[in-house]
Amino acid sequence: MRPHFDLPERIPLLPLDGAVLMPRARLPLHIFEPRYLQLMEDTLKTEHRMIGLIQPEGEGLAMIGTAGRVFAFSETDDGRMMVSLKAISRFRLTELHEGFAPYLQCTPDWSSFEHDMTAAEHDPGLDRKALLSLLERYMEQHELSTDWEAAERAEDEMLINSLSMMLPFSSADKQALLESPRLADRRELLQGLIEFALHGGDNQEERLQ
Repeated sequence: MRPHFDLPERIPLLPLDGAVLMPRARLPLHIFEPRYLQLMEDTLKTEHRMIGLIQPEGEGLAMIGTAGRVFAFSETDDGRMMVSLKAISRFRLTELHEGFAPYLQCTPDWSSFEHDMTAAEHDPGLDRKALLSLLERYMEQHELSTDWEAAERAEDEMLINSLSMMLPFSSADKQALLESPRLADRRELLQGLIEFALHGGDNQEERLQ
């Protein structure tokens, strides 16, 4: 659904390696660095309450990230923040801005991602039984666990996006999943990555993000 506010012309950036936010998904964040605590304080004063989650890439940043709206937060006694982000739209990174703030800001290009603000996608080509069978083998290989009943019940988009965000793929693989244009594209890539790992091509971190 489209937000009740206009998409901003400038957003603050939160670079996090290995963390991606898929369309219409939600993500918990633990904020503790002073500059990003300042980012959160400034963001909460805005109408849109949006930050751009983006991965570092080489010496710079990836070209595509996701703007998420802060919909819940809490502060700890020692000054940290627990934040919940809800995806609004992916964006293409254009102009970077450095100013008096201790964090980067950018001018986002929203034009390629209008469908991120529509209803949840479905994937007619999804073979849920085959995907969950692959997933079970992958989880056993990595000594991970999941809620299989929830996976069976989850809507197509929630299942595919949750796996894309949570499985311990490399940062580059997660970026490729994020940049997949539509849900079916993401599911095909997700299955390919799982199959590749099962055939011994796994060079991913052995941990959940």
